[in-house]
Amino acid sequence: MFIDRVKIKVTSGAGGNGMVAWRREKFVAKGGPAGGDGGKGGDVFLIADSSLTTLLDFKYKSIFSADNGENGRIKKQHGKSGEDVFIKVPCGTIVKDFHSGKIIGDLTEEGQKILVASGGRGGRGNARFVSSIKKAPQFCEPGEPGIERELEFELKLIADIGLLGFPNVGKSTLISVISAAKPKIADYPFTTLVPNLGVIKKPDGGGVVIADIPGLIEGASEGVGLGHEFLRHVERNRLLLHLLDLTEDDPEKNFEIINDELKKYGGRLVDIPQIVVLNKIDSVLPEKIDNTKALFEKKGFEVFAISAVTGQGLKELVGYMLEKIDKIPIPELDIKIEEDYDAYDHDDSGFVIYKEKKVFVVEGGKVERLVGVTDLRNTDAIFRLQNILKAMGVFKALKEIGLKDGDVIRIGRLEFTYYDDEAGEIDNEG
Repeated sequence: MFIDRVKIKVTSGAGGNGMVAWRREKFVAKGGPAGGDGGKGGDVFLIADSSLTTLLDFKYKSIFSADNGENGRIKKQHGKSGEDVFIKVPCGTIVKDFHSGKIIGDLTEEGQKILVASGGRGGRGNARFVSSIKKAPQFCEPGEPGIERELEFELKLIADIGLLGFPNVGKSTLISVISAAKPKIADYPFTTLVPNLGVIKKPDGGGVVIADIPGLIEGASEGVGLGHEFLRHVERNRLLLHLLDLTEDDPEKNFEIINDELKKYGGRLVDIPQIVVLNKIDSVLPEKIDNTKALFEKKGFEVFAISAVTGQGLKELVGYMLEKIDKIPIPELDIKIEEDYDAYDHDDSGFVIYKEKKVFVVEGGKVERLVGVTDLRNTDAIFRLQNILKAMGVFKALKEIGLKDGDVIRIGRLEFTYYDDEAGEIDNEG
């Protein structure tokens, strides 16, 4: 099965919370604050792997999560950072944000890597808040949240040469004899459901990648058969080999049908150079070979007559392809990659407010995490929390929906009574 479009979900690790702790050692008077910082959450990366040719693996696993950072420790010890996640994708994978549709990456080379979700920063421990005024801070910071997002992958094969032709013209056989590829071969239409890749060795030791493009039939550009799915894989080819079956009644008609589909699909497909390859010459009379060859040469094409089964004419064809490909520049597709700010967006300061019986309930990532690391037994810590909530606009928003003195507010595990003096007093009740 060939999967060339998938959606996945990634979540980076949350940063660990800072810690409130104190140095307590024998013979050390007034040891002071010693709470360590939380560890950074793990990042999520995509990395191109040339050994992969399909996105099939993501059909079975489509959710990826990095580890959270550990919380800070005593003695100013930092929490351990979360492990990063590296997701391998085939070379030629275009990465999009699923909801906005913007392209955020184009992974074309082995080892190329992009960050798609950065881990949250660890919160600072109370040792970080020591100042000339505040010698013994009773509070710490929560870690930043991880980033959760959905991505879409689209695979465009990276191949120098593309093989075109109707089903059963011998594309799989040809690629098997001129490269090390071992595609499935049979004598019925649509044997090939996956673009097979092979590498043709060059005399200088390098290689040229060749791919057969399956499923091209009349109507392919409109979604008939498999061609609509695979036509876009041709866009990165530098050279096309148009394989024709000489045992067919009208090879020229088949040639025109496929080229019409390329024109209808549009893009740069019509501009890619083509070589016409007449296959199965071992099964037809010499007269048909000569007449068909002359027909396409009049149209301005380079024409080669071969038999993929017996090997006749293959040496000349391969030699010409290797010479021709060196003269054709690698195509530069118009893929506009946008700056991916969402990969670093840890802002979860938004909140919602609703009333549950007589209690005003505030829900939101940041406000609940702040409450989670606040020592509700400590006046300084509560006072700091109150100031942060005021700066975030929580009290203002509550007043706009009817909050009055004596009303009860609940945020996470904290429930308190509100009194409107200028500072906004929290009377902790639990």
